[in-house]
Amino acid sequence: MDRKIEKTRGEKLRKWWVPAAAAVVVTTAIAWVIWGNHSNTLRVEKDMLTISEVQQNKFKDYVRTSGQVMPIEVVQIAPEEGGLVVEKVVEEGAKVRKGDVIVRLQNAGLELQILNAEAELAEKQNLLRNTRVAMEQDRLNNLTEAAQLDIDVERKRRNYEQNKRLFEEKLISREQYTQSEEDYELATRKRKLISSRLRQDSIYRSVQIDQMEDNLANMQRNVLLVRQRKDNMEVRSAIDGELGLLDVELGQLLSAGQMIGQINDLRDYKVQAQVDERYIDCFSPDLTATFEREGKPYQMTLRKVYPEVRQGKFRVDFTFGRTRPEKLRRGQTFYLNVELGESEQAILIPRGAFFQMTGGQWIFVLSKDGTKAYRRPIRIGRQNPRYYEVVEGLEPGERVITSGYEAYKDYEILEIK
Repeated sequence: MDRKIEKTRGEKLRKWWVPAAAAVVVTTAIAWVIWGNHSNTLRVEKDMLTISEVQQNKFKDYVRTSGQVMPIEVVQIAPEEGGLVVEKVVEEGAKVRKGDVIVRLQNAGLELQILNAEAELAEKQNLLRNTRVAMEQDRLNNLTEAAQLDIDVERKRRNYEQNKRLFEEKLISREQYTQSEEDYELATRKRKLISSRLRQDSIYRSVQIDQMEDNLANMQRNVLLVRQRKDNMEVRSAIDGELGLLDVELGQLLSAGQMIGQINDLRDYKVQAQVDERYIDCFSPDLTATFEREGKPYQMTLRKVYPEVRQGKFRVDFTFGRTRPEKLRRGQTFYLNVELGESEQAILIPRGAFFQMTGGQWIFVLSKDGTKAYRRPIRIGRQNPRYYEVVEGLEPGERVITSGYEAYKDYEILEIK
């Protein structure tokens, strides 16, 4: 006889659990199909966006920078000799002429060096004078000796010739004749030797005197240079201008070459500006810049480009054209528009914060109805303070979002409410 088997409680729960799990899986799949494709879409408020229109227009290739008015030339002040500051003749801001004394110094060591050089020069002068006197005495003695030898030679010659005639007449002995001949030859040789010695002494004295005179001239020049060093105790202005800075105090000990101030050349002015290093290859001597002052335009010309780059910027100097603003003052700031090239037709979009996030590689482009914006790759070319030049990716008349993309940089589509 068959017996009916009762189902346990676990088996009953299992019967309901399997369909429930299957329902959850199906529901999740349906939800992914419905909403999964919209994970890259973000809703944004239109009021939070800056929307600009792509336009075709002339692109002006220029860079805008600020510069400060400076004197056309600044001459540094530095003493050629070290010393103690004993007097400040002029103060900062005073007008000075070339050669005017600015600071007076004192150097006891230099004073002693001058005295020693002058004493050595006097000693050398005395030595040269004494040497010349001694040489002159030697020359006179030699001349006296030469004169005596000349007389002696003449006497010996007469005696020899007389004895020769007497010997020929057999009035004297051969020995007397021979002695007179030998005396005459000896006197003649002595005369030649003394003449040779006189020539050598003359040459030697001439060379020695020339050397001593050269040494004396060198010492005189040395004394002059040392005395000029004393003149350097007065620090003077190298140009006509304005004493812009003087950083010294009475009693201060200065070293040679120490920068203590500067003189501004006020014959003309220049504007010195700092420019981003990416433009350094664009700056050439023919560049011009313009700025406005009290509603009036002025033109400037590039004067100098400093090759050194510091903190991502390099310095340039501009000089004024035919006209310049009145009442220029050192330190005034002008905003310059530097022309880097000629204007050309191009596709333009206004500058915006989007560039910091995208680097100009992509942008959000609005649909025709303006309800959505789609991410699109683009390529940016040149840029100026107002516009970017679009090389590819956009057409005139399209609208783009140029505000910052920090909140939606990872999205492909923006729904605009």
